Amino acid sequence: MRPLAPRPRAARALLLVFAVLAVGHLAALVAHAAAAPGSGPASLAETAVHLTKPVLMPLLAAHVLLRGGPPLLVVALLFGCGGDTFLQVGGGTAFLVGMGSFAAGHVCYLVLFARHGRRGRGLSRSSGAGARTGERRSRTVGAAGLYAAALVATVLLLWPDLPADLRIPVAGYSLLLTVMAFGALWTAPWAAVGGLLFLLSDSLIAGGIAQWPQLPAPQFWIMLTYASAQWALAIGVLAAATGPDDPASPSSAVPRPAVAYRAP
Repeated sequence: MRPLAPRPRAARALLLVFAVLAVGHLAALVAHAAAAPGSGPASLAETAVHLTKPVLMPLLAAHVLLRGGPPLLVVALLFGCGGDTFLQVGGGTAFLVGMGSFAAGHVCYLVLFARHGRRGRGLSRSSGAGARTGERRSRTVGAAGLYAAALVATVLLLWPDLPADLRIPVAGYSLLLTVMAFGALWTAPWAAVGGLLFLLSDSLIAGGIAQWPQLPAPQFWIMLTYASAQWALAIGVLAAATGPDDPASPSSAVPRPAVAYRAP
C-alpha cells in the first residue's frame, strides 16, 4: 500500500474533529467523576465516554493518511484503537488482548523508526566526523542505560504486587515498550516525547493493576499521557518520513488536541 497524495486541508479538518471529540470525551470523563455513582448523569457521561473513546485513534490515523504519511503508521494507530477498545471492555482476557494489540503497534513503530530515523545520521567526511561519532555513541549508551535502569526498577517494584498471571505478560510488554521509547529518541523530537509519554501512561496503568496509590482522577492522567503520546508519535514519524520542507509536513497542523479516557 502506497501513501496517498497529501491533502493538507482535509487532514487539518480531521485533526480538528479529533480535538473536538477529545474535548467532548474529556468533558464526559469529568462529568462522570463528579456525578453520584449510579445516577442518571453518571450513566449518561459513561455512555459518552465509551462511544467516543474508540473513535479517536482512527481519526488520528485518517489524518496521517491524508498527510501522505506511511501506511504502517496508520496501522500502528489502528492497533492502538484495538487496544483502547479491548481495555474498555474489561476483564482479564480482554486486557491481555488489548495489551497484545498495543504491543503490535509498538512493533510497527519500531519498523517506522528503522525506516525513517533522523535524516543526516550518516557522517560527513569532515575532520570532526570522528568526534561527532564519539559523542553520538556516548549519548546512545547513556540513554540506553537510563531506559534499561527505568525498566528494571519498574518491573522489580511492580512484580510482587501484580497478579501472578500478569507478571510475565506485563514484564514482556514493558520490555517492548521501553525499546520502542528508546528507538523514538533517534527518530524525531516529537517522537521522543511520545515514547516517554507512552512509558508514563502505561506505568500509571500498571500501578493501578498493582493497586498502588493513585493520583486523583487516575484515568484522566492515564489518558492525558496516552493520547498525547500517540499524537506526538504520529507527528514525529510524519516529520521524519516527509521532511520539514514537505508541504504535507505536520508542522502546520493544529495545536495538540485535548485528550480522552483510557482505562483497562
